[in-house]
Amino acid sequence: MAPLKRFFICGSALRGQPDHQNLKGATLVTEAKTQAKYRLHAIKDGWHPGIFEVESGGTSIPGEVYEMTEEQYNYLIANEPPDMYESPVVLEDGSSVSAMLYPEALCKDWPDISDLGGWAAYKAAQ
Repeated sequence: MAPLKRFFICGSALRGQPDHQNLKGATLVTEAKTQAKYRLHAIKDGWHPGIFEVESGGTSIPGEVYEMTEEQYNYLIANEPPDMYESPVVLEDGSSVSAMLYPEALCKDWPDISDLGGWAAYKAAQ
């Protein structure tokens, strides 16, 4: 049996969000926040989130850590929006876990929602 993969979710696949089914029943491990070195944008006017790491001026992004099988992971990755890429993020406790990031250069034309309390809070306020 292949080992389970841990993955940080901070956008449209969070609990209560429309793409949560893309996790295919992955197990929620914990709610978590990144260290304060990321920015979060609402790509294509809120179609999906875009998170990226910054050298300075970052904030802590709330999310959830899931354990998933290879099959669940492959399904999630296959259903991610264009231009997203997998990269580790550093959580508040100093641990590192995989997440889907978005190129900073592609975020500049979309709203920066980093200080609005995360993706779920942003969507609830719309």
